[in-house]
Amino acid sequence: MSASAASRGPGCRIGIDVGGTFTDFVLADLRTGALTRYKEASVPSDPSLSVKRGLPALLARAGAKPEDVELIVHGTTLLVNAIIQRRGAKVGLVVCEGHRGLLEIGRGRLANTYDLKITKEEPLVPRNLILETKARIRADGSIVTRPEPGEIAAIAARFRAEGVESVTVVLLHAYAHPAMEREVAAELRRHMPDIPVSESAQIWPERREFERSLVAIMNAYVQPIMDSYLTRLTERVASLGISAPIYITASNGGTLSVDTTRDRPIETILSGPASGVVAAMRAAAGHGRIITVDMGGTSADVAVTLGTEPEYTTLTHVGDFPLVLPVVNVSAIGAGGGSIVWVDPQGVLKVGPRSAGADPGPACYGRGGQDATITDCYLAVGLIDPDQFLGGRMRLDRAAAEAALARIAGRAGFTGPDAVLRVAEAALRVATALMSTELYKSLAQRGMDPQGFSLMAFGGAGPTHSTLLAAEARLETVIIPAAPATFCAMGAILADVKRDYVRSEHLELAHGPAALARLKTIFAELAQQGHCWITREGDLLGKPEFVASCDMRYAGQAFDLSVAVPEALRLAPDATELAELFHKAHERTYGFRDPDSAIEITTERVRVVGRIPPIALPAVRRDLAGPPVAAASRRVYHEGRMLDVPVFDRATLGAAQPVVGPAIVEQDDCTSWVAPGWAGALDEIGNLVLRAEHDGAGTTKRDAHEVALA
Repeated sequence: MSASAASRGPGCRIGIDVGGTFTDFVLADLRTGALTRYKEASVPSDPSLSVKRGLPALLARAGAKPEDVELIVHGTTLLVNAIIQRRGAKVGLVVCEGHRGLLEIGRGRLANTYDLKITKEEPLVPRNLILETKARIRADGSIVTRPEPGEIAAIAARFRAEGVESVTVVLLHAYAHPAMEREVAAELRRHMPDIPVSESAQIWPERREFERSLVAIMNAYVQPIMDSYLTRLTERVASLGISAPIYITASNGGTLSVDTTRDRPIETILSGPASGVVAAMRAAAGHGRIITVDMGGTSADVAVTLGTEPEYTTLTHVGDFPLVLPVVNVSAIGAGGGSIVWVDPQGVLKVGPRSAGADPGPACYGRGGQDATITDCYLAVGLIDPDQFLGGRMRLDRAAAEAALARIAGRAGFTGPDAVLRVAEAALRVATALMSTELYKSLAQRGMDPQGFSLMAFGGAGPTHSTLLAAEARLETVIIPAAPATFCAMGAILADVKRDYVRSEHLELAHGPAALARLKTIFAELAQQGHCWITREGDLLGKPEFVASCDMRYAGQAFDLSVAVPEALRLAPDATELAELFHKAHERTYGFRDPDSAIEITTERVRVVGRIPPIALPAVRRDLAGPPVAAASRRVYHEGRMLDVPVFDRATLGAAQPVVGPAIVEQDDCTSWVAPGWAGALDEIGNLVLRAEHDGAGTTKRDAHEVALA
């Protein structure tokens, strides 16, 4: 923030989340405490265009001026889509002699060992663009061979002839001894000054050559795309008269400046889902253990929060490729509102994974889409009002939705006058069962039981599907935040600035004081790197904080567990306390501990955090008593019969006013379906908290209803 902006005092902060179907905006006015939300149709070919179109409308709705904006935080799926769709730069790779098959061999594993026809993923760098150098070092850092005279010049010439747009260097053992890799990269830059060249150890210095190479390659693969996008974005924002700094949401739930993002775009590659989890932690404070489900236009993503921090992982994938960077642990569990309903050759009804996206979108959008989607199902059964979509700014075509579903009904064997209604509800059941199954699987892989968790649903379709999913998954509490459809954009402006630093140095706790002294030094060096970086990230940040962890294992194990290291142990490591932390982590995950085995540390990590001044979430009215007054009534087809359902305007609800299912709660960005057997009310900050109702015997009304049907 500039000195002139600071002198004006608090202004407005804007969060932006670019999705596949819509671009979401949230403006927080720090002077009044008001939150303003807006949705604009996404432009997949140039996401910055939807930002330019949406910002003036957002400011007008909030009654704010461009000069009032003090910060913009922006998230996008641009990079992950570029990797999945193979739309990145033409990358050249330099490896040690004899390692040209690095990407083809990988870990030597098949995605499915039972499928004899499975094909291996296509590498991001083809074999003809992987060139070898004689440069080589041993694990102890001693030099085996140096590049031969003229060798690097020849490699550069070959890359130029092939039209390479970006180059990365990956040498064996460079994570621990990066000097040789830096030397090769510097020589390449001398011969190719107009082509970006990066080193794997500079991007992410962690052991495991294959995974380290993928981080560096993906960074090089998307860097030109991100650089071009950020240039367009900053120019278009500036053209609106907004001079505020722009931050980009990161995969670890934090944010990064534009300059850092240009150099390290890989750290933002899975940022979109992470922002929703950040917002959930803030909105769900006091609700205990939370499962978040972000159901947007193309997919539904699940994450778990157990306290004030989300769950992190270093074992995730971007498309076909493993990613070892620390990211918020978000898993895809199923369909989104735009997921296509179809019938397989055996006549079985299916949902997804293909999506109608923003263009042409669901059939009901009236943009030429012919495929039925989950959104068309919502419309057909009466869950959403065609005249109130996006607050009435976009009218949905019910006839087009029903026509698309009629075609599906015929293929799936549904007949009769209510065939469209029955096939729509069947498709919703399929999507619900799919998500519930994947939800259980995702939690089982974490070693968790869903019992005792609450479900927080957001995204454009999340509130509509929340009670259906919770009932199927046997979860008894649903939390729907105040602005669920723009929740990821809200998370963007709640996020702090964060960056992770890593060192892979093998230490054994049994080595006593020497190992502990080395661990203390490593933590101090990583913290110093983080401190130097964060002081250049902007003037809004508070005093930096540091969060340490170690990857640990029992001697001889082939896998590690991440163990959080308290601040006191970061500054003064203790072998007994570190060992006990690892024993507890192992016992929690695998059900046992092995106190007789030696313990090893394989990787050391430090996260630096710069706190953004917090934003207060507005409270809801508490002066309204008694049942709320319905604004309208709607016919909804549910479980094979039509119901007359009251429709409530969420903006008129006060804290603790009861909402009993069946009911619909509408707001300008989404619709919440309170199914029969559920009831609840708004809490102090506007979350709609719904709970499954029980009979006198302690059975939920949903379970009793299913028994009656059986």
